[in-house]
Amino acid sequence: MGRMTEAVKHLLIINVILFFATQLYGEQMYQWLALWFPKNENFHIWQIVTHMFMHGGVMHIAFNMLALWMFGTPVERVLGKNRFLFVYFSAGLGAVLFQLGFYYFNFLPIQSELLSTGLSNQQILDMMASNRLQEGLTEIQISTLRSVMPEYAQIYRASMVGASGCIMGVLAAFGMMNPEARLMLIFLPIPIKAKYFIPGIILLDIISALTGQSFFSPSNTAYMAHVGGAIIGFLIMWYWKKNQFNNRRWD
Repeated sequence: MGRMTEAVKHLLIINVILFFATQLYGEQMYQWLALWFPKNENFHIWQIVTHMFMHGGVMHIAFNMLALWMFGTPVERVLGKNRFLFVYFSAGLGAVLFQLGFYYFNFLPIQSELLSTGLSNQQILDMMASNRLQEGLTEIQISTLRSVMPEYAQIYRASMVGASGCIMGVLAAFGMMNPEARLMLIFLPIPIKAKYFIPGIILLDIISALTGQSFFSPSNTAYMAHVGGAIIGFLIMWYWKKNQFNNRRWD
């Protein structure tokens, strides 16, 4: 593969530095820099970017940095540093858009159902924080809270870390450049052409997001972030390939 390219090298260094900083400062770093659900009091606007450099454990950062090196290096060589970084961060923002959109798609109907029973937002937050029902609630309110509060609380407390969305965009770019390249999962060492492998991964992520069934990732994976990153990466490369690059560079 040759020497690591400049942007890939610097991204890898920043990710590793923040990972070690997280080991020193622990939960405080996650509270500041992870991307929290926007209705959560821990949310801050800078988390839209900072979460891309945070990771949840050794295996999380190891797999992401390995993928960044393996796929980012050849992509940067073709695109150059500036275009590569544009793909990388655009994919990361696409991941945010898709994942938060998915959260809101599930959260807003639950919130509406709770409010329709006469509960206020503050009552809901207070009961969620205390994990106890307040006195004086009606039977309908109690029944509704018991049925939907677990999912409501799960989304409200959700946070996201990792460069996976960015890297899925880079992987999609790699696939556009090298559709015949053979890729495989570490846990399923069967070589598959990139033009089939990458859409297959995206499809599995969509199924996992909708069903909660994990195929090759931990159950707390932000599946729609993967989907968003890959789609944005694909769209950027499709546009550039069609309008800006000499097609001979892609063969």
